[in-house]
Amino acid sequence: MTENQAPLLGQGYYWQDLQVGQRFRTFRRTVTETDIVNFISVTGMLETIFIDATYEHGAIRGRPAPGALTYGLIEGLLMQGMVQGTGLALLEVHKKMLAPVVAGDTVWAEVEVTGIRPTSKHNRAVVDSAIEVRNQHGTPVMSYTATRMLAGRPG
Repeated sequence: MTENQAPLLGQGYYWQDLQVGQRFRTFRRTVTETDIVNFISVTGMLETIFIDATYEHGAIRGRPAPGALTYGLIEGLLMQGMVQGTGLALLEVHKKMLAPVVAGDTVWAEVEVTGIRPTSKHNRAVVDSAIEVRNQHGTPVMSYTATRMLAGRPG
């Protein structure tokens, strides 16, 4: 079997392989103290609730993770399993934070394909999805919709 004949591990879905209503579940990912420190450092999100472990006036108990970090971790899981090598562009995102995520929480997501619109050229489609992020207790912590451009199966 040559390199071009063997299936590629981790290859994402082409738009033709998806259908409206199709559902997926990501792997789980535990949010660590290191994740939070690295994320707030690289992004400059040096807000007191993220950098001062003794801060007592916040609304969240524990070491809160920025919502953008939670979103980024879930998108990373989606990249590895759903759109690796087939995702062409992230076109639109609408997010809603539902509950805090803190160091030690484990997050994962359920994804539902909500729309597929093939484009008129280049064998591409605009794919809409609804993503619900949950923690280790099954509690929804974030929901968002994403619109992506996905490649079609090679000719």
